[in-house]
Amino acid sequence: MPFLVLIVVAVILAFSILTAALSRYRRCPSDKLLVIYGKIGKDASGEARSAKCVHGGASFVWPVIQDYQYLDLKPMTIEIDLKSALSRQNIRINVPSVFTVAISTDEGDMINAAVRMLGLGAQQIKDLAADIILGQLRQVIATMDIEEINADREKFLANVTHSVGAELRKIGLKLINVNVKDLVDESGYIEALGKKAAAQAINQAKKEVAEQERDGEIGKANAEQERRVKVSAADATAVRGENEAKITIANSEADRREREADAERRASAAEKIAIANALK
Repeated sequence: MPFLVLIVVAVILAFSILTAALSRYRRCPSDKLLVIYGKIGKDASGEARSAKCVHGGASFVWPVIQDYQYLDLKPMTIEIDLKSALSRQNIRINVPSVFTVAISTDEGDMINAAVRMLGLGAQQIKDLAADIILGQLRQVIATMDIEEINADREKFLANVTHSVGAELRKIGLKLINVNVKDLVDESGYIEALGKKAAAQAINQAKKEVAEQERDGEIGKANAEQERRVKVSAADATAVRGENEAKITIANSEADRREREADAERRASAAEKIAIANALK
């Protein structure tokens, strides 16, 4: 009987341990980042690791010495209403824009996110990212002219992406997209640039139309000249042919008359010879 009790106790204990172990085995959904913290171990350099990050997998969380939390990987949209940013020409402009960011799943960036954003709510993360974006956006604008920002939008966005993206990675965020809306300045400089560009485009279009009309008239005159030259050449060839034909006919007629006269002379001479012979 005591032996049976020991078996039952052992089974219950094993089942309890297994249940506890299974309850500490955490799976990580695809849209989450599992952050395990506590006594994690040491990294390659021998220093204690601050956290262990798991994405798209699972890990065992030891009781007592470890705990865990999830970070949401869903993209976050942050509207930035930057006003009075100073350009390189000391002209202030407003740059309303929308940034899309998310917690990065790159190895080093995940640790940064775990260290700096674990326990923060979505709005707190947005506010932290917005502060970084505002500062970097002002720095980028300060290095560019208004004409460059307005005309070469791709270069402006590339500079913003490079500068903002590098700073966001320091807190574990990844920049997904940047959408800059219409730029506005208080002095009306950008509007004047637009009017100037429109006027230049209209003048260039008028110039091109005039050049096309001129080329058309020149082409028409050249074609008419070529037609007249060809017609004159054809008429001259026709007249020359007619004259040559007339000359050929006249020569043929002269030859005919000469042959007829020669034939008459021979006939007359033969007749005279015949008469003379008869008289003898």
